[in-house]
Amino acid sequence: MPQTIRTFKHEAFLPLRRLVDLKRMQRQKISLVVPARNEEGTIGDIITLARKELHENNTLLDEIVVMDGGSTDATVQRAAQAGADVVEVESVAVEHHAPPGKGTALWKSLFVTKGDIVVCVDADIRNFSERFIYGVLGPLLTNDAIVFVKGAYRRPLVLEGVADENYGGRVTEILVRPLLSAFYPALARLYQPLAGEYAFRREAAERVPFFSGYGVEIGLVMDMYRLWGLEGFAQVDMGVRYHRNRSGVELGRMAFGIMRAVLRRLEDEGRAHFPEEPYNTMISPGLSGWEDMPLIDVELPPVQRGVRGGE
Repeated sequence: MPQTIRTFKHEAFLPLRRLVDLKRMQRQKISLVVPARNEEGTIGDIITLARKELHENNTLLDEIVVMDGGSTDATVQRAAQAGADVVEVESVAVEHHAPPGKGTALWKSLFVTKGDIVVCVDADIRNFSERFIYGVLGPLLTNDAIVFVKGAYRRPLVLEGVADENYGGRVTEILVRPLLSAFYPALARLYQPLAGEYAFRREAAERVPFFSGYGVEIGLVMDMYRLWGLEGFAQVDMGVRYHRNRSGVELGRMAFGIMRAVLRRLEDEGRAHFPEEPYNTMISPGLSGWEDMPLIDVELPPVQRGVRGGE
């Protein structure tokens, strides 16, 4: 087993014709999934570019699916106009009564997509380019042992129009990397463990549970590592990524959900024991006093083979 995570630059997988040929020879189908909620400002450009460059000009993608989590703006219309298949998250696998959240959207995407490989991309990227897709596909198409690929990038913090090159990824550096260093040191060398740009083989994703909310990214990392070790991982340098930066309160809630997911896995693995269940409510100061925000993040079971939509 390698001691470090395989790391590539996205340029290593150019020209795109090479990946298209590999996809064809391997008889692979590839799905792009974009979970979205109220991202009207960026979703149209993302879908338009992905469709033009990776579906029409180069037949790398077989389908582009936007999983909409109840948008109240023009996200659905703009995604559809750009050529995506838009699926309302609440309309899929309703018998499971999954709570709303990004993890639920990604989990349910396995029911409605057909790809042997699934690429996930966030809907709020402001400098989107096709590299965020072909980059994470490259390792999967060139190495059969790899099952899970994470994007890696620099994430400048942009507040009030001013960019700070060194302070993006605050939750990663303040919470996640310390936790990984303490309990999963092999994974601490993932540059962006919470990256929203990644790809996996369907057969791998169908064997692991998905946290329904903020814990989905770190949960996939821990569970993929448990089953396939570092041999199954790769990460790809995408350069710089700009996206919608969140407030400190939002990041606190996100960090709370991620921490709860890590603690749950440590308990599952017998590496931690809590005499009492940790409190599941985030307590934050608000303008009118203290705010209690219950965490709604459940584990959705592994998707079984044969239940995918359209098959």
